[in-house]
Amino acid sequence: MTPSLWRRHVLPFTILLGLLALATIAGDYLLHRLNLVWIGRYLGIPGTLLIVGSLVYSLRKRKYITSGNPKTLLTLHEAGTWLGSLMVLLHAGIHFNAILPWFATIAMGVNVISGMVGKLLLARSREHVLGQREYYQLRGLSKVEVERAVFWDAVTLDAMTKWRKVHIPIFIVFSVLAIGHIISIFLFWGWV
Repeated sequence: MTPSLWRRHVLPFTILLGLLALATIAGDYLLHRLNLVWIGRYLGIPGTLLIVGSLVYSLRKRKYITSGNPKTLLTLHEAGTWLGSLMVLLHAGIHFNAILPWFATIAMGVNVISGMVGKLLLARSREHVLGQREYYQLRGLSKVEVERAVFWDAVTLDAMTKWRKVHIPIFIVFSVLAIGHIISIFLFWGWV
């Protein structure tokens, strides 16, 4: 029997997400331990710039711009949003000073997770389910037996195909909350 969809695709996704959480906790710990918490305050700026810069891929995908290799831009999008999110999470730290930045951070976290679902899981999972069907058909199982054998993998795949319905609206919510946070910083820090 071939490995399950969970073990082959969902588990690596969970590990990568766990690495983001671990890097955030370790980074925040180090900033506090080395008495460099002030650096975290400013990590939100390059983190936000990386996230905004990574949107070039989305513009290219929707043909708003025509230059750039889509595969390269996708790789930069993934790396930029992951690193930018790490910086923003370090910026947020474990400080609970205001509700608006935390809503923005939560929306960003949900958006990162939904983006990773789309990237890491969906295409591979489709291939996995098709491979499973083919494997069972080659073993001589009937169509009903094949569908029964891949039922839970197919259900998991169906749930995952809805990721864009979450990813884009959550990105919009994250953007509005982040812009609100940035404007409030300009107002309260007296930068305006």
